[in-house]
This record gives sequence, structure tokens and C-alpha cells, in this order.
Amino acid sequence: MKSKKALFGFMLLTILFSSVGTIARDYYQIKVYTLENKAQENMVDAYLKDAYLPALHRAGIKTVGVFKPVEEDPAVGTKIFVFIPLKNLGQLETVEDKVIKDKEYLKNGQAYLDAKHDNPPYVRIESILLRAFEKQPEFFVPKYDTPKSDQIFELRSYQGPTEKLWRQKVHMFNEGGECALFKKLAFNAVFYGEVLSGSAMPNLMYMTSFSDRKSNKEHWDAFRDHPDWNALKDKPEYANTVSHIDKWLCHPTAYSDI
Repeated sequence: MKSKKALFGFMLLTILFSSVGTIARDYYQIKVYTLENKAQENMVDAYLKDAYLPALHRAGIKTVGVFKPVEEDPAVGTKIFVFIPLKNLGQLETVEDKVIKDKEYLKNGQAYLDAKHDNPPYVRIESILLRAFEKQPEFFVPKYDTPKSDQIFELRSYQGPTEKLWRQKVHMFNEGGECALFKKLAFNAVFYGEVLSGSAMPNLMYMTSFSDRKSNKEHWDAFRDHPDWNALKDKPEYANTVSHIDKWLCHPTAYSDI
């Protein structure tokens, strides 16, 4: 009997110790609405504000970010980014199932949901699925005193030329110290994520945030001049790890949770 208890105790300790150091990481869905006119923008805004976000909240997603490119961004008026954090991949399915059965959602989103084929509310929706980086396994909600209309949330996408080189760029953020430098310089990153599924792969995306445009510029100037960055970017193991960059300077919408 004692030997069985000892064996059970050993097995339990083995399981416990094997789990040490394993950190659960968030998953993220980013929905990108592409629009062609103001009428579409207004319809999607109304849908997100009055129907979709409230339904997500009722389905257990308490914090959803909605962002639009700033006035001087070339994408102004043509894009809306919706950031949906998930604790596991199963939520991706269960949350949508709850939403489409939500009576309040169906009622409040009727104009959008019942839009005619010749008057659609958008050109297309892209869905991007990401897994959080090891060095920031959970998303972060920054707090600013400035109005949302002044705040800047910068979304960046870094495509890699090959999977191997893309993994090196992810390594550069994590083990290499790029995430740590952003944190040191108070970039208030909302998330960093590996793109698991999307139209442009291999790819990583991340979002930093600032109280206003002036703060955005000052932070990037400090980053580019920082000795840690200048040492990191010249390391040969990180050469040629990015083949294409997309970036969007955005404001959060008035109804965004972030």
C-alpha cells in the first residue's frame, strides 16, 4: 500500500513540475472591415456599437478594441479594425455560436444583417487569428487622460520572407529583447502576436499605444536612438527577417473598450 501511495505521489509531483514554466497565452482575432464609402462606414459603426460589441460582452468577451486610421493615414475611411481577445481557440467557435443566437443582437443589428446584395455594408471582411508572444502572453489595456480622438494606437504587421526567417524575427522580439525595450520605453503595447491564419503569411502583428501624436513621435525617436536597439538590429542572426511592413496609425472609436 505504501509503495502505491509513494508511486502516486511521485506521479503527481512529476505532473506538477512538468507544468512549471508553462505560461498560458492569449489568442486574438482581428477583423478588418474594408469600406468604400461613408455610408458603409456609418452602417458598420452602428452595427459594431449597438449590436456586435454588446453581444460579445454578453458572450463573455468583456474587452473589445475598435480602431480607425487617423485623418492623415492613406487608409482613412476605408478600414475598421476590431480586436477580439480570446483565452483559448475554443472560444472562437463558442462565442460566435452565442452571438448568432442572441435575440438582442439580431434585433439591434438588423439593418446590417439584412442588408441587400446590391447595397452591402462593406466591401470585404478579413479575419486574422493570432497567438500572443511569450514575453507578453496577455493583452494590455492602456489608460490615458487624453480624449480618444487624440489617442494613437499603432498597428504594425511584419511579414517574413520565409518561415525560418520569420521565426527569427519573433525570436528577436522575445529572447532578443525588442519587447523588453518597448516596455522600457513605455510604448504601452496592447499585444504582440504570431499570425496563425491570415491572408499574408508568415507574419507577426503588434499594437503600441500613445496619448497623442506628439507622444507617438517622441517614443519612436527615442527607440531609434536607443543603444539597445542599435546593437540589436545589427546582429547578423536577425538580418533580412522582414520582407514587408504595413502600419496604420489609428484612433480608438468612441465605443471601443480599449
